[in-house]
Amino acid sequence: MFSITILRHFGGLLQKYERTFRIVRMTSDEIKETVFTVKELTLLVKDLIEGTFPSVTLEGEISNCRPNASGHLYFTLKDNEAQISAVMFRSRASQLTFVPKDGMKVRAKGSLSVYQARGNYQIIVSSMTASGEGDILQMLEERKRKLAAEGLFDSERKRALPRFPRTIGIITSATGAALHDILNITHRRNRSINIVILPAVVQGDDAPKTIIKQIRLANHFALCDVLIVGRGGGSLEDLLPFSDEGVVRAVAASKIPVVSAVGHEIDWAISDFAADVRAPTPSAAAELVTPIKADIEEQIRFLKDDLYQSIKAKTERAKILVESFDTEHLELLFRAIEQPLLSRLDSARAELESAMKARLDTVRAAVEKNAQVLESCNPENILARGYSVVREKTSGKIVRNAAEIPLGTVLEIIPKQGKLNATVTGE
Repeated sequence: MFSITILRHFGGLLQKYERTFRIVRMTSDEIKETVFTVKELTLLVKDLIEGTFPSVTLEGEISNCRPNASGHLYFTLKDNEAQISAVMFRSRASQLTFVPKDGMKVRAKGSLSVYQARGNYQIIVSSMTASGEGDILQMLEERKRKLAAEGLFDSERKRALPRFPRTIGIITSATGAALHDILNITHRRNRSINIVILPAVVQGDDAPKTIIKQIRLANHFALCDVLIVGRGGGSLEDLLPFSDEGVVRAVAASKIPVVSAVGHEIDWAISDFAADVRAPTPSAAAELVTPIKADIEEQIRFLKDDLYQSIKAKTERAKILVESFDTEHLELLFRAIEQPLLSRLDSARAELESAMKARLDTVRAAVEKNAQVLESCNPENILARGYSVVREKTSGKIVRNAAEIPLGTVLEIIPKQGKLNATVTGE
């Protein structure tokens, strides 16, 4: 059976080479005079293309991307003047580190193939990266090796996160979803913890310097007990500010423990390695640094009950020991000793309960006060009073000085509800 398979394989190769040699040996006049069947011509073209281009790398824009239910990926690669059909089978498509979309510029490597039934040629893609991503990854690996050699990622530098932080600092975009997620989780888990928001640009050329500035500001004024530095998901280029050498050094030099929370779970940045703890997402970072208040209160109640039961058990054992003496004198003597102790126990218990109640009242008052402060700082309340956020339409930059905005700039005005577009015509 094996021999038959080998013979069939070589038979197919011989037929393929015979077709190729045949067309090569023919002159242009012979080709003109020869009448080919559609199959013969298609097979000749197939042999020539597949034999000439066993491996090729194309750069172009994805168009008409159609993920198949089977896991295969069908799409078109095009530039300004031409296009080619492409297919990436499930085993290869599952290894992609990004989601292909129409309009995305990519670099695809594979082999050319002719689909005989339709007579068109295509590329069977074996690997694909976002255009320029390979250069970025190489740059990041070189930077990572350099900083690792300096010891910035050593485990000896890592510090444990505080178990009961009083204040949590957050360095991220003031308008991003990451901040909203962090605030929701910290508010749900423990309203007693203070939150300090240090807004920063998290994308683009200005991002590294603002992130560095906020890290240093938090450390200089000791604004918090633990610091979350991060942003939501994005492309490799979007996350580059958190791999900036200056940002990584600032994270490593922070005296406040730092939790790096950049992107989604599959994303990474060099600051992840310099931080004390790396969280897969901003939401996970909030859970790491925020103890659940209900759990703390439950632990206090448990310790209180345990202390009470321990004292009660010792008292019962003492009573049994006393009762073992029959003489009235010893009993009276022990009572004289026992009574002050019981009085002290009752007083201590009363003081303990009073102190715990006072502490709970203090904590409750602080929580209510902080909730009021937090509510007063809620951006939605400010917008509800008639204020609006004005930013440049294209860059998303917040407008703070009208003199800095050139004429003709398209603005986006965001009131409490909806959005408005406007064009600058004058001051």
